[in-house]
Amino acid sequence: MNTLRNRVQLIGHTGKDPDIKNFDGGKKLASVTIATNEVYTNDKGEKVTDTQWHSIAAWGKTAEIIEKYVTKGDQIAIEGKLVHRSYDDKNGEKKYISEIVVNEIILLGK
Repeated sequence: MNTLRNRVQLIGHTGKDPDIKNFDGGKKLASVTIATNEVYTNDKGEKVTDTQWHSIAAWGKTAEIIEKYVTKGDQIAIEGKLVHRSYDDKNGEKKYISEIVVNEIILLGK
C-alpha cells in the first residue's frame, strides 16, 4: 500500500514546448504543462469540456527523453508524485507551486 500513498497518473496533451534546464554536475530538468480534459453533460443537456492544466517536472533520463521527443501538442502519459513547494521571487514575495514530479513517461500518438 505504500506505493499508492502519493501516486499520480495522467494522460494529456502538452501545452508548450518543454523548458529544459541544465545544472552543475550534469543534472537536467524538463518542465512542461499538460492538459487533461473531462467531458460531461450539464443540467441543460449540453456537453461541457472541463480542461485542467498540470505542471510537470522530470529529472535525469526522463528529462532527456522529454527534451528529445516531446513538443507542444504531443499526447503523453505520465506517472509520478504530487509535490508542493514554495520560493521567494525577485521581489521577495513568497510563491507556491504544486507540480507532478515524473517517474515514468510514455509517448502516445504519432
